[in-house]
Amino acid sequence: MRNPFRRTAALLCTAAALTVTLGPAARAAPQAECGTRVHGSHARADCFNGNSTPDRVQLHVECARWWDPDMDTAPAAVEPARHVSLTQRCWLEIRRAWVTHQPG
Repeated sequence: MRNPFRRTAALLCTAAALTVTLGPAARAAPQAECGTRVHGSHARADCFNGNSTPDRVQLHVECARWWDPDMDTAPAAVEPARHVSLTQRCWLEIRRAWVTHQPG
């Protein structure tokens, strides 16, 4: 008969070892919260940084037509407790829009 307490203890030891091994460097850096909206051929991202470290955000737009070039905004710094709006557009419709983050 297996002992459930031994299995639980083994899992806890493994989880503790992984936490110590990974440390704080492996955890994701805090990022600004961004909401992205697409309306026709226009995309807009509104980002607010509620963290204590700056974040650099960039809006990327993939256009629906093959002849319409995909567009990216210049990276923008979002300081702590600040707000940034980014806009970009295609000639016709947008297939998708997303925001990328870099530590600032």
